[in-house]
Amino acid sequence: MQIHTLIAFTAVAAVAILSPGPATLLALRNSMAWGPRTAIWSTLGNVCGLFGLSAAAMLGLGVLLQSSAVLFGVVKLLGAGYLFYVGFRQLTGRGVTLVPPEGAAVAAPPRRSRLFGEALLTASTNPKPILFFTALFPQFLDAHAPLLPQFLVLTGLFCALSFASLVTYALLAARARALLARPRFSLWLNRSVGAIFVGFGAALLTLRRQAA
Repeated sequence: MQIHTLIAFTAVAAVAILSPGPATLLALRNSMAWGPRTAIWSTLGNVCGLFGLSAAAMLGLGVLLQSSAVLFGVVKLLGAGYLFYVGFRQLTGRGVTLVPPEGAAVAAPPRRSRLFGEALLTASTNPKPILFFTALFPQFLDAHAPLLPQFLVLTGLFCALSFASLVTYALLAARARALLARPRFSLWLNRSVGAIFVGFGAALLTLRRQAA
């Protein structure tokens, strides 16, 4: 691939990745609740989900999703429903306590498989990344060159940027944990995260598929 193509793709991917979304929120939540090491597992889950979505788009499943209103609606409802579930649990105090007050008992972190699976599910049921891969990948592919190497390079680059972004967010959240541990601020933070998850779900419901 030509270097200017990689630079252009990196710039476009960076803009999409750095925009906060559910994956970012999961990394922040896990890091503040149990430390940055736990955020690694949700980050890996998200990256695997992105890789799967990219592969699906390359195989034409992304085009099918765009062309089928029913399939698109099902995926959108699943993703929004899950975000609503996480958000309402956080709002009602049944979710993860992001920053427990000083002296309060800290809940044991979930199993790594649960952290991984939660992020994988969040990524896999979000139509936005599928539309991103479906709409943008063809613009950076050379139809006269083998597609598999190009797919591996662009997808690997996207996943690496996503991994680096989420790890950075997790490390920053861990450093700010002591500052966020004030009781009132902690309560406000936990509820705000719940509201943001609900907001992501609502925004997902407004997402429209592109015309086939």
